[in-house]
Amino acid sequence: MIKWKSVSRMGDRGILIEFPHEISEKTLQTILDAKSTLLKLDLEQKVEITNTYNSILISYPSTIRDVYSELNIVSKALRTTNISKNLNKRIFKIPVCYEAEYAPDLEDVAALKKMKKDEVISLHSTPEYLVYFTGFLPGFLYLGGLDKKIAIPRKDTPRKIVKKGSVGIAEDQTGIYPQESPGGWQIIGRTPLDFFNVKNEIPSPFIAGDFVQFYPVSNSEYLQIKEKVKNGIYEFEIVKSNG
Repeated sequence: MIKWKSVSRMGDRGILIEFPHEISEKTLQTILDAKSTLLKLDLEQKVEITNTYNSILISYPSTIRDVYSELNIVSKALRTTNISKNLNKRIFKIPVCYEAEYAPDLEDVAALKKMKKDEVISLHSTPEYLVYFTGFLPGFLYLGGLDKKIAIPRKDTPRKIVKKGSVGIAEDQTGIYPQESPGGWQIIGRTPLDFFNVKNEIPSPFIAGDFVQFYPVSNSEYLQIKEKVKNGIYEFEIVKSNG
């Protein structure tokens, strides 16, 4: 049975399901199984279902007519949902250039951590990062799994402009800026890939439960891949695993 903390009304157009306040693969698996069940429910309206690290929001397009009935349907569904044993892995391999032109904070991060830059790069590009959810910007991935040895606070003064594709770290997370925007993460590299494109049938290929693994590329490799992306001939490298 799914374990949750509460199921409650969220304004007049939403239902909020809260789970234990921990960030873990086990909690995410619980949330994904719950989402899968909720998507099959016959609710009074066609809804949108989104998640964070510890919650699910069911969003209705208009005011919920019978809140009590909807809360009962959702609660009953959660009580009859079984938890899967493992996530079925899709691992996206993401090229990142860590050279100085694309990594304005890498040297500072290495100095603060008393490491060589190559050590930081190795620690950053080794893990398989779990995609918990997307948000902040369209296509921005919230990733878990950063090595604690390179966890570092956000910048004291955020940049007004962070380049599209910039790869940063902040606290115990790493992330990729899918478009140019302000930002306060420590930028240690850049990827030439497109993480959100409204022209594509599916604007972003990532979903919660996917994994991301970075791999270092040289500047010349970065430019070659960027040209392929520009011409629409680059395909994400995806490795599938049963977890």
